Amino acid sequence: MSQHAVDILLVEDDRRLADLTAEYFRQNGLSVALESDGDRAIARFREEQPRIVLLDLMLPGTDGVTLCRQLRQQFGGPILIFTARDSDIDQVIGLEAGADDYVAKPVDPMVLLARTRALLRRVESAAPDQAEAAADIVFGGLRVSEASQQVWLDGAEVELTTQEFELISLLARHAGKVLSRKDIFRSTRGIEYDGLDRSIDGRISKLRRKLGDSATRPARIKTVWGKGYLLVPSAWGAG
Repeated sequence: MSQHAVDILLVEDDRRLADLTAEYFRQNGLSVALESDGDRAIARFREEQPRIVLLDLMLPGTDGVTLCRQLRQQFGGPILIFTARDSDIDQVIGLEAGADDYVAKPVDPMVLLARTRALLRRVESAAPDQAEAAADIVFGGLRVSEASQQVWLDGAEVELTTQEFELISLLARHAGKVLSRKDIFRSTRGIEYDGLDRSIDGRISKLRRKLGDSATRPARIKTVWGKGYLLVPSAWGAG
């Protein structure tokens, strides 16, 4: 990927919201490009080469879910989506399409800025200058490389979003130990768990599918009811 032209590409058709959000970001030291039409968003993404994409799900032309899938095929950086308030299905659909995080509308600019900075920090902390970090984590056929942010299962690379990688990496580093939603939320999103957000459950479900675990009787990433999630070190075969 070429040098980033801007920090943020904001794809939002509500012009007033987009202008206010962009101005707030700029006041806080981040450069922003705006796009209001879903049909033009991919071309604009290629032109701007942003560090992060903020994406509304409801757009004229190509919808946000389709755009998210298209972006994820060519963009390894973070994608944050806007969803309707209290709409669990929007959140699930967006995360399934490859988004790393979401915020509910109406958007509080301070919250949006904090989420955006948190995603950018995690990308920067995994930059190539950390390639000499700890050795890969290996359990049988599972290999997790924190240096390259890649995961392999039985020799085949598993395509994961940024937050899916952070989740499997966290579980692997604490293999054999139950991690609560509170633990996972704090480690992967840098904020306290509010007791209501179910996005981690959705990421766990998707990780299980991608890592060959059973949805109904998982053996590799187990749910410990009332406590949290556990990666089982012995459940990944002989390697």
